[in-house]
Amino acid sequence: MKYQIERLVQAALGTLPHEVLPADAIPPAVGAERTRDVAHGDYATNIALRLAKPARRNPRQLAQAILDALPPSELVAKTEIAGPGFINFHLSPRAYQLELSRILDLGAAYGQSRPGAGERTIVEFVSANPTGPLHVGHGRQAALGDALAALLQTQGHPISREFYYNDAGVQIENLALSVQARARGIGPDEPGWPQSGYRGDYIQDIADDFRAKKTVTSLDGEPVEASGEADDLEAIRRFAVAYLRHEQDIDLQAFGVRFDVYYLESSLYSDGKVEDTVRKLAASGKTYESEGAMWLRTTDYGDDKDRVMRKSDGSYTYFLPDVAYHVTKWQRGFRRAINIQGTDHHGTIARVRAGLQALGIGIPQDYPSYVLHKMVKVMRGGEEVKISKRAGAYVTLRDLIEWVGRDAVRFFLVMRKADSEFVFDVDLARSQSEENPVYYVQYAYARVCSVFRQLRDKGHAHERGLGERNIEQLTQAHEKALIRRLTAYPEVLEAAAEALEPHQIAHYLRDLAADFHTYYNAHMFIVDDAGLRNARLNLVAATRQVIENGLTLLGVSAPEKM
Repeated sequence: MKYQIERLVQAALGTLPHEVLPADAIPPAVGAERTRDVAHGDYATNIALRLAKPARRNPRQLAQAILDALPPSELVAKTEIAGPGFINFHLSPRAYQLELSRILDLGAAYGQSRPGAGERTIVEFVSANPTGPLHVGHGRQAALGDALAALLQTQGHPISREFYYNDAGVQIENLALSVQARARGIGPDEPGWPQSGYRGDYIQDIADDFRAKKTVTSLDGEPVEASGEADDLEAIRRFAVAYLRHEQDIDLQAFGVRFDVYYLESSLYSDGKVEDTVRKLAASGKTYESEGAMWLRTTDYGDDKDRVMRKSDGSYTYFLPDVAYHVTKWQRGFRRAINIQGTDHHGTIARVRAGLQALGIGIPQDYPSYVLHKMVKVMRGGEEVKISKRAGAYVTLRDLIEWVGRDAVRFFLVMRKADSEFVFDVDLARSQSEENPVYYVQYAYARVCSVFRQLRDKGHAHERGLGERNIEQLTQAHEKALIRRLTAYPEVLEAAAEALEPHQIAHYLRDLAADFHTYYNAHMFIVDDAGLRNARLNLVAATRQVIENGLTLLGVSAPEKM
């Protein structure tokens, strides 16, 4: 409904005489916001304050001129000028009837806008090294990235979800050496154990399957059959990477997260993209040789110091393949790229952007965008949990899912702003109380479903049309508060997408559930008055739909019974 109010004001501005408001002073967007206090109406705009100077008029006088020119609308019951020149709009029952009908008509599509009209956007997240099980930090990335991708899709952006596998470099060498040691019967801290070896029990599992000559396949890869030869380090490397990619696939499927593309870092080398990037950077004149290494003048683009691209031993630093990788995103037609990464990657932002700018191929200075998240502390029984037997040094995503279930993990990991510290309280996530936010929201949905079961048990049917004709009967404060909350959903989606903040959806659902629980506890729905009964059932049905839409966006189920 915000947009209808803005269009009314825009139409009024367009009809004002030139001596009241010059045509070139009319802004392309009016801007209307929901009021915090319903006593001040449903929406307010400060357009008269913003245009007072170019119009050379007192803001209140200009506000009155705008109201005088406002087209008639069945959506508006009353308007008023407040304070120095704010214009407040009180919506009519008809406006709410139409919006509740839109919710029921559009169903799962309610809140979405401009299908296909947005920029092609690539969202890269998780992007874990295939060197061990996914940890809780990867889980936070998965929950944030998947929810953000779904959120952007509601605003019309064609989305590609991408997982970038860092399957090249020193960490893969350490993985292969660790599995080789286990295959030879060597354990951590024993003679022959690699200095930077991975110590978790999963390394023994890989070694056992390798010696048993098993075959593993990742979602997007070819089958890899183990040779069983402990001296064949390259065969071990291929098998170990495929094994762990397969394990990560299992965890992500259990978490309800899917990807459109899996991109291998190793392919940047095998396809010559890293070497091509080096040649183009050298040709740009932005590199120089020093101490046997090749450097990039990243200080020309705001970095605090120049960075080594190619070390004196001929190997590349890790940010160079990152530059090459992001060039492929641009070449694939993604004019918007968003990376979900931990805050420990903050230092790479300036380097990657500097490398892209140095190439001079038209990539914007702020490409890619980043959503950085802080790590997660896991608490259980009042104590921090740091160790997983399987992983050896950290709590895994699989651990969390097994302890509290997928729904709780997904909701909890997305319900705080990404850059805030987060404590995952296992006991809270398992509790069935209003303090547990995911339980509280799901319980609201289940309560709605129970209302319609009771309706059938009492021999009634939901007559939507009758309810729409009696919306004026929804006069209780709890009903008005719930309607206002429901109809804010499209605006919440838009604001959350603009800010890249899916946690706003979790907060909204918590507030919506609170409004519904209050309404449920205060009023009967299945009353004798058929008009009032069906009006309330329409409101309840709309609540069910919006809760389901929000939970689905976050990757959380909407159970009909609890």
